[in-house]
Amino acid sequence: MIPIGILGRALPWTESEYLALGETAQRIELLDGSLLIGPPPSVRHQVIVGGLAAALEPGCAAADRTLLPVINLRLHSTRILNPDLVVTAELDLTADCVPADAVLLVGEVTAPHTAVIDRVLKPYLYAGASIEWYLLVEQEPLTLHLYQRHGSHYVERSTTRVGEVLELTEPVKATIRPEDLLP
Repeated sequence: MIPIGILGRALPWTESEYLALGETAQRIELLDGSLLIGPPPSVRHQVIVGGLAAALEPGCAAADRTLLPVINLRLHSTRILNPDLVVTAELDLTADCVPADAVLLVGEVTAPHTAVIDRVLKPYLYAGASIEWYLLVEQEPLTLHLYQRHGSHYVERSTTRVGEVLELTEPVKATIRPEDLLP
């Protein structure tokens, strides 16, 4: 159910109005005064995110980095997105949002209703916010795409399919096998 107060509300939304929505069952993101609203992720999606987090967590702990699932990521005062996970260099536990300049890697798992956003819009926005690494997980077929920022866009550094291994050395060390992301 969409929170009361969203429907019929005049645009634009401000950051404070967006944050006042609080936690919701839907994914709601702020983009230049408008809201992007999507359904909650599927079980398969969440299992893949959990597997990805489990693969990244040891490297995060060793490098004194923090791994966070689904947070408010502030790219700009009019842009707050909810990536599936981020690896941060620093963390303010009192903040409503994690600022883009604290994020070393952002990860997204595609879903049928978010695939174009995850493949086109979000990489454009994340690169524009100077986030160095973008990890995109395609569900069908299960494939990992690792991108590194080059100026204001990303360049693909690797594609990892089932039966292959992604060996991350930056921003944390991790070994990720696509088939290990699902039980």
